[in-house]
Amino acid sequence: MIKVAVIGVGTMGFNHLRVYSEMPDVQVVGIADPNKERLEKAANRFHVKSYQDYKELIKKEEPEAVSVVVPTAQHEEVTIQLLQAGAHVLVEKPITDSLDAGKRLIDQALSVGRKLMVGHIIRFNPAMQVLKAKMQAGELGRVFQIFCRRTGPFPNRIRDVGVVVDLAPHDIDIMRFLTGLEPLRVYAETERQIHTEHEDLLLGMLRFPNGVTGALEINWLTPTKVREVYVLGERGLFRVDDLTQDLYFFENSQANNDLWSPLRNLKGVSEGSMTRYAIQRQEPLKAELAAFIESIKSDKSVPVSGEDGLIALRLALALVESGLTHQVIEV
Repeated sequence: MIKVAVIGVGTMGFNHLRVYSEMPDVQVVGIADPNKERLEKAANRFHVKSYQDYKELIKKEEPEAVSVVVPTAQHEEVTIQLLQAGAHVLVEKPITDSLDAGKRLIDQALSVGRKLMVGHIIRFNPAMQVLKAKMQAGELGRVFQIFCRRTGPFPNRIRDVGVVVDLAPHDIDIMRFLTGLEPLRVYAETERQIHTEHEDLLLGMLRFPNGVTGALEINWLTPTKVREVYVLGERGLFRVDDLTQDLYFFENSQANNDLWSPLRNLKGVSEGSMTRYAIQRQEPLKAELAAFIESIKSDKSVPVSGEDGLIALRLALALVESGLTHQVIEV
């Protein structure tokens, strides 16, 4: 049994607590949140010890693994305290609010020999896992473009960062996860329409090696929630609906009907059949937390490292800079 705690029991933290409470190899030893009402609601629901001061939780309960689900500006302070106390930490994305803070977390985890994982949950969507496997198997051929759309209403929970730092790391991480490539440069147009201090709309471009382009459409201004990823390549187009965990493939029949000819000699594109794959659906958060706990029990590397989180933050901040300066940023 791994002794686990959750710090921050807002909407996402409450879900971390729910999932941990259902895991057979986990004992939830405590939760912490300065909001007394939230704290009591979660403690009564899951019958766990509660603390308004997370430092008191660390001292009294000595958790082995902790989910940090607090506002981004507090990630560094809370995570450093936990690592120094000997706990393994899963910190929700973005890893921190600055690159220097993120580097300090990575260095601290390394110096004390504790695991640091960043909560890039989209990787654990089963449809995304299947897509990754199909791309690795060469079923798409050469990749041309990845397009990610992540739009929806303004979330009242967010006040400390804009839409780019809050949401773009998801899609930046997915682009890196699917392609195994690092961007060379980025460009963005951003707008601030509703948020009083930060941008709430992004149209972004990322240029990868090997002729792969990435595009991002992200905002907090759309009345309906959309979470889509498209991957275009020689053999056709994959589409993932992140909300329904559906994976589709739209075939380029010109490529697939001419298999005796090398794809580099592809003469055109034509509409082929559409396939909707049968996906074994699973709550991504359950898969993510199970992977975190397993990495501790088996002493293996976490699937999303602090370095992964820092790269996603660095690229998101580059998009913010590009949106402000209207310049292409070499990364």
